[in-house]
Amino acid sequence: MKTLGIIGGIGPESTIEYYRQIIASYRQRKQDGSYPQIIINSIDMKRMLDLIEANELAGLTDYLLGEIQKLAKAGADLGLLASNSPHIVFDELSSRSPIPLLSIVKSACEATKKLGLKRVGLFGTRFTMQGRFYPDTFSKEGMTIVTPVEEEQAYIHDKYMNELVNGIILFETRERLLAIAERLKTHEGIEGLILGGTELPLILREESYQGIPFLDTTRIHVECAVAQMLS
Repeated sequence: MKTLGIIGGIGPESTIEYYRQIIASYRQRKQDGSYPQIIINSIDMKRMLDLIEANELAGLTDYLLGEIQKLAKAGADLGLLASNSPHIVFDELSSRSPIPLLSIVKSACEATKKLGLKRVGLFGTRFTMQGRFYPDTFSKEGMTIVTPVEEEQAYIHDKYMNELVNGIILFETRERLLAIAERLKTHEGIEGLILGGTELPLILREESYQGIPFLDTTRIHVECAVAQMLS
């Protein structure tokens, strides 16, 4: 079995979900009473977000690379970033990493492709919704990414950073998110919705809504990681 290294703390709530889900998925696949080997490096989310906000992508890459090197030195055989936003520098980071890295975006792309979807919505932080890393990856497989309008993006980003990251789950926020998803289906023709923020499944826990399947990137990433650990 391979040891998995996780860059966590980005944010803390979803890192807890990663840990829980990896344990559960591993034990479901390998029913011999054993547990997976996991190393978590919980980093400073504010420092990471400040670098993204300032568009200091070289500095962001160097920062994350240093934290991944800590995982490698601790004995990790492969690693992942427990967040969507830092995938803005994933390609450069992966090319310089001392251990193989599992992309949440590529994992989500494969899961979407398996469902036969061609046009999907994307929720996440502003950095994720406005970034090119989802559209570029999905377009290579003939799929289109649709993002909310600017006002909706601002709402989602605000609630994500000020509520979900802090473990605050509010009914009215959930209702507005579902309303935005329904608008994207009605007016933009989306066939599914990517929960491209690892805290989003904490508030949108169902598998679908009004015929819109939700692609939980946390769970998708976890399943990919467990498969690689056991390969």
